Formats: sequence, C-alpha cells, structure tokens
Amino acid sequence: MEILAFGVQSDEKPLMEKAFAGHHEVRCLDVFLNEDTAPIAAGYEIISTSVNATLNNRVLQTLAAGGTQLIAQRSTGFNNIDLEVAERLGLTVARVSYYSPYSVAEFAWTLATAVNRRIVRASNRTRDFDFRLDGLMGRDLRGRTVGVLGTGKIGEAFTRIAHGFGMKLLGWDIAENPACVELGMKYVDKERLFTEADLISLHVPLLPATEHLVGSAALRTMKDDAILVNSSRGGLIDTKALVSELREGRFTGVGLDVYEAEAGLFFLDKSLDVVEDDTLARLVTFPNVLVTSHQAYYTVDAVSQIIETTVANVLDYQAGRRSENVLVPSAPKS
Repeated sequence: MEILAFGVQSDEKPLMEKAFAGHHEVRCLDVFLNEDTAPIAAGYEIISTSVNATLNNRVLQTLAAGGTQLIAQRSTGFNNIDLEVAERLGLTVARVSYYSPYSVAEFAWTLATAVNRRIVRASNRTRDFDFRLDGLMGRDLRGRTVGVLGTGKIGEAFTRIAHGFGMKLLGWDIAENPACVELGMKYVDKERLFTEADLISLHVPLLPATEHLVGSAALRTMKDDAILVNSSRGGLIDTKALVSELREGRFTGVGLDVYEAEAGLFFLDKSLDVVEDDTLARLVTFPNVLVTSHQAYYTVDAVSQIIETTVANVLDYQAGRRSENVLVPSAPKS
C-alpha cells in the first residue's frame, strides 16, 4: 500500500521514507492539504498531514469521497481538524500524542535569551563589521521571576531550565505538576502571574477557553520590561492587542514561534510576494520582536519520534487496534 503524506519538509522526507521502509511505500508531497490540494488524495486509503493542514468540512468531504479512511496527523495539536465532521463521515483520525518535550522547551529558551541579549541585532551588526555595543544591553535572568502558563511535559522541561538559571518560578495550570512544585514553583492565578513575571512563556493547548489567553487586559498588566515567549499555538495571543502595546514602546522582547494567522504563510517561501497580513507585517518591524516559523519542534529527535508514532498509528489502524493517539475511532477491521 502507498501512503500519501502532505506537507513534508525536505529534511523530513528521508526520515519518512526510512521509517516506512519495510511497511509501506510513502509518497511525500511538499504541498499542504487544503481545499485546493485535497483532490490529490483520491484513491489513497491512508494519508498523513502536517499541523498546517486544513481539515474542514469541505476537505474532509473530498477525502471521504476519494476513498480516504485514515488521517494520520504528524502533530500533537489537532485544532485544524473538524473532528465532528470526520466522525460523521466514518473517518479515523489519529495524532501524535507525545514527542520530545525538550525540543520545544529548549527553543522557547532560545527565543527568550535571543531577545533578552539582542542576538539578532548583534549578529546583523557584526556582518557589517559594526562592533558597537550600543543598544545591546540585556539583563541577568538569575533571581528574576519566570511565569509558566501550562506545566505539562513541555512546561515542566521549560521550568527545569528556568530552575537551572536560578529564577523564581510561578506557574498556572488547571492542575499542579508535582515535579514543578518540587523545583520550587508556586502556582498562582494567571492575573498575578502576568503582573509579577519578568519572563512569561506559554505552553498550554489552544482550546476555546484558552483562545486569546494573552489578550489586551493581560498585556496591560504585564511589566513594561517583561519578555513574552510563545512556542505553543498562535491563537493564545491576541496579536493585534500585542502590536498595540508594542507601539507604546512596551516589553523588553517578544519571541514568537507561532502566529494566529500562520496558515498559508508559515512553512512557505513568501519572500517574493506582497504579504497582505498587515498585523504580521507590522509585528516583524519591531526591533524587540523575533518571529520564527513554527520550528520549535523541528529537531531530528522530535521529528523522528513524530514519524515513528505516525507509522505505528498506520499499523494500528490496519490491525484494528486503537491507541491513545486515536481521536476519532472507526469500526474495528474484520
């Protein structure tokens, strides 16, 4: 059987082909699944998608009509999939419920330290042989307060690094993580966290209850010299409200690996296009803002785990097994 995989990056392709070898052939496409590309899947019982795929009603209808029965998404998040429609159409949907939390946690810290120590500005200067230090002053993190919103596996890994820096730890989540408490984390309400933290990092999933978790009210309560990092989901931040605060000269730095309107932009080369997203265009002009293109997960360790789990999801589906990765179950195979 041949598996059709959408949105496969060039670095990811050899890992995909190696992982599926001995099981199935895999056809890797660099295009993302959306309403325009969905007809390509006609005749494929099993497809694999990336986090930036569009799996709305129309796309799912097209897939089902073309004979697709399993959608194996190569990500933890699944807010891009209309699960109710998938279930109604009898589609099986699986995801990757776990991969290396260190990839994202370490990258979040990369963003935090980069904006704190003005690394991008310094690098651009030295390329022009400008070795002045003016405007490059950062701050020691030791002794300052970090606020971690979401203390699951990734939040815990982020917290361990913060503990290594010697920071005071504040956390917010629906349930306390004993490992974080053991490190000295104090759980507080999010209003207090926004008010007291010098560095805030987001590690919660995007749900209706967390959409725009960092909105205008939260942003206004943050310290003027705070650092804000988001390596989770773009919709957690009200970007227009963030731009408004940045225009007032607030915040030491903002590091964003995700953006709420990233679909159709991230993972693509738009360097020769006119970007019509005025909010993003304004956002990247601020000297204290660093935007990367959803690459926090992108290590050989994490991607290998994601692909291996995707292969396992395919094999489980064919054997009629259901694991914790299945979001929408189909009838067991006879």
